[in-house]
Amino acid sequence: MKLKRELDLFSTTLYGIGIILGAGIYALIGVGAGLAGNMLWLAFLISAIIAIFTGMSYAELSSRFPKEAAEYTYTKKAFNKELFSFVIGWLLVVATVIAASTVALGFAGYFSHMFGGEPKIIAAGIILIMTFLNYFGIRESANFNNFSSIIEASGLILVIAIVFLFPPLTEVNLLQMPETGFAGIMAAISVIFFAYIGFENVANLAEEVKDSRNVVPKALLLSLAISTILYMLVSVAAVKEVGWEALSQSQAPITLVVSRVLGQYAFILSIIALFATANTVLIFLIASSRILYGMSHGKSLPNFFSKIGSRGTPYLSVALVGIIAALAAYASDIKTVAQLSDLAVFIAYFAVNIALIALAGSISKTHFHSPRIAGIPIFAYLGAASALFMLLYFDLNLWLLELVVVLIGLIIFLINKKN
Repeated sequence: MKLKRELDLFSTTLYGIGIILGAGIYALIGVGAGLAGNMLWLAFLISAIIAIFTGMSYAELSSRFPKEAAEYTYTKKAFNKELFSFVIGWLLVVATVIAASTVALGFAGYFSHMFGGEPKIIAAGIILIMTFLNYFGIRESANFNNFSSIIEASGLILVIAIVFLFPPLTEVNLLQMPETGFAGIMAAISVIFFAYIGFENVANLAEEVKDSRNVVPKALLLSLAISTILYMLVSVAAVKEVGWEALSQSQAPITLVVSRVLGQYAFILSIIALFATANTVLIFLIASSRILYGMSHGKSLPNFFSKIGSRGTPYLSVALVGIIAALAAYASDIKTVAQLSDLAVFIAYFAVNIALIALAGSISKTHFHSPRIAGIPIFAYLGAASALFMLLYFDLNLWLLELVVVLIGLIIFLINKKN
């Protein structure tokens, strides 16, 4: 059986917006504020620029090779080295599973703030609920995503409107550097870039999108552009309203931002945040299960991961990523798991950009081409350089954890090849 093509441009764009918005502003804005201070907006802006460089490469490659397991497929087409492509794909599987756990912890923060309860148990619970929806079908998942994405975007627009229509009495210097200087901003980027990861997962839906060669590149870039505008405005509004110190210490930072004006009705933002984070958990689970499916289809993982159930979804891949994500919610704090996910994503971004560079000279009739100067895909070079630069800002301990992840993957790969 094949995956069902159910998604149009509207649904695919909302898929991208949903995964981007739910992860960053609602779950990690407080952590980013603690590192970047008043210049939180700059950390979001630099993150957006880095994302756009690589986004252009994804847009072109998704038009050329509209397949699930995007990064695995692109690097395989460019270099024909299955082991290298497997490592990249495997890192993305782990990154998206960890990302689901990270956002689930963000969901748990808002939920426990409103109703109480143990955050890690709540996080595991929402992961299992979204796993069931992932299994139930891509159309049903898309309907939930469309509804939730509109709600979460509306919540951010409400935050922006409240702060700019009812400005606080105190003035905030938005150009004041954090105590640690530019290093603090770079540290913030290493965390809040997680707010942008997800745009690339639009490419991992290629086999479930109608006219994917045309739709996927458009949806990818549209979702990134819309999310960036909202991020910039919300980060400025949040710091102006409550200051970076209060923002960094809050369990429900977006709710805190609107509490002065909305008073007892500020809980509305917490409810919106629940939809936003739950939706993002779902989308990460969809993405990781589809990467597993694509790698299995490419013979790099056992073939049972590519089996399609009666609901038209790869049910064994869906079940595995759901269970692992639920367990990962118990592993560490939200900052550590977000950074581990970001590290894997930057490695994959570097690989995708050099894949486009390697393929740039080949003839291709695609619907989208990354901007070129004298035939050179300049954004791909900038994307590769920025990804490499960001890799320098991760601690040695995170690199060692990532190495363990790679070794586990290699063992699975070698066992599969022997059978």
